[in-house]
Amino acid sequence: MSKALFIVDVQNDFTEGGALGVEGGDAVAQGISQFLVTHAEDYAVIIASRDWHDGDNDNGGHFAAGEPDFVDTWPAHCVAGTEGAEYDPGLDTAAVTHHVKKGQGKPAYSLYEGTTDQGETVSQLLDAHGVVDVDVVGIATDYCVRASALDAIEHGRHVRVLTDLVAGVAPASSEAALAELAHAGAELAEAASRD
Repeated sequence: MSKALFIVDVQNDFTEGGALGVEGGDAVAQGISQFLVTHAEDYAVIIASRDWHDGDNDNGGHFAAGEPDFVDTWPAHCVAGTEGAEYDPGLDTAAVTHHVKKGQGKPAYSLYEGTTDQGETVSQLLDAHGVVDVDVVGIATDYCVRASALDAIEHGRHVRVLTDLVAGVAPASSEAALAELAHAGAELAEAASRD
């Protein structure tokens, strides 16, 4: 039985100083890099996602025309080809086996909505490697991590969220997201406890 690691949206615009930076984002990037040093070989597939939004339109209403509501509409972020869309410099992507881009012209929260530059879907990648178990890390706990983990559960995978390798927009919504994931069947664990 193969395992996969999802590294969700560890990008400059989602870490400190970015357009939608979350507190603890840089620490998550560094923590994931340290985790990969000792655990990369545990995974048959390591998939990293990036928001990769169009710069010349509102991406299906995802970018706010006026004031964003921070629920469905957001300030411009992770525009394709910009520094904000690049991986946080603290994230070492050497062990990543597949990079997927999501939100190209439309709202996208789940890593499952991404595709590789060759057009492969996440489901295709997991099926090709016989993946049963998925560990999820990244940003933001209460949005894209939540959506990615819920999709993995829906696709029949056993999901574990490594709670010390995620960072959220707000404490209350992050706690609610983790509770929702646990209720949906995800295991909540700390990466640090595996060493």
